[in-house]
Amino acid sequence: MKVLVTGAAGFIGSTLAHQLLDRGDEVVGIDNLNAYYDVRLKQARLERLRARAGFLFQKLDIVERKPMGELFAAGKFDSVVHLAAQAGVRYSIENPSAYVDANLVGFMHVLEGCRHTKVGHLVFASSSSVYGANTRLPFSEHDNVDHPVSLYAATKKANELMAHSYAHLYGLPCTGLRFFTVYGPWGRPDMALFRFTEGILAGRPIPVFNRGEMVRDFTYVDDIVEGVIRVMGKPAAPAAGWSGDRPDPATSYAPWRIFNIGNNQPVKLMRYIEVLEQCLGRKAQLDLLPMQAGDVPATFADVDELHESVGYKPQTPIEVGVRRFAEWYQGFYRKSA
Repeated sequence: MKVLVTGAAGFIGSTLAHQLLDRGDEVVGIDNLNAYYDVRLKQARLERLRARAGFLFQKLDIVERKPMGELFAAGKFDSVVHLAAQAGVRYSIENPSAYVDANLVGFMHVLEGCRHTKVGHLVFASSSSVYGANTRLPFSEHDNVDHPVSLYAATKKANELMAHSYAHLYGLPCTGLRFFTVYGPWGRPDMALFRFTEGILAGRPIPVFNRGEMVRDFTYVDDIVEGVIRVMGKPAAPAAGWSGDRPDPATSYAPWRIFNIGNNQPVKLMRYIEVLEQCLGRKAQLDLLPMQAGDVPATFADVDELHESVGYKPQTPIEVGVRRFAEWYQGFYRKSA
């Protein structure tokens, strides 16, 4: 199978590309290598991929319409996994235009490429952030998600709607995956686990929002990737019995589907920090802060639909996942506890 992975130098994208190569797929990866966080980390991920047979990289920004059209025309991809995006809730408040460009305009170019070259299945990253002001837990794909609390979340909801329109108009099979707080080796520096580890090892206070009264469905990156690969192998199809009188937000009469991918085991933020302290052999200094704008106090994924459809649900406990991250971080940055 020939697969296009957008955001291939990113955290999830690079991990996915390795797994696809392991099973014998041909992978074309694109990334713009922007400076949202340390480009050296992106380049290090990319170097590992470039050393592997079957991987081809092209530096490309999904916002560029003509080059994207040329990429799809030449590529003849069987499947596309779209992971390229401007990430981060906080940054969407500081620089909203970046989210419009990458997450809306860029996604439009991906959809157009898939449409014109008749891609067999588009799998794209959404986010648990789309649940916004919802408070009923666990979060279900069948619940309405029309009250985002950040522009980032709004763009991810928009992606789901844009994909649906292409599934309806052109019969393009589209599956959106709502990722829940992904973490693990090669993770992003703007994410909590990376910042906590960096701060603890440097002896600096770590920022703990909502004074630690947070709950997250932390999901290990390998579990995310396994879910993505399984979903890739089962293109979205029209749902039997779907009714416009009682429209189900997770399915459709068109070949379009939404799944949660979360660990289904929410963990208190303070417990997460405690596990990291044990892994590093050091105590954290806590800078207890109020809730940050655009954030939510709790996330918890209902993953029954994912399990029923593809026979899989994430299962790595934080005690295992956090240790693997801590070992990678100290090895990569040559910092010891």
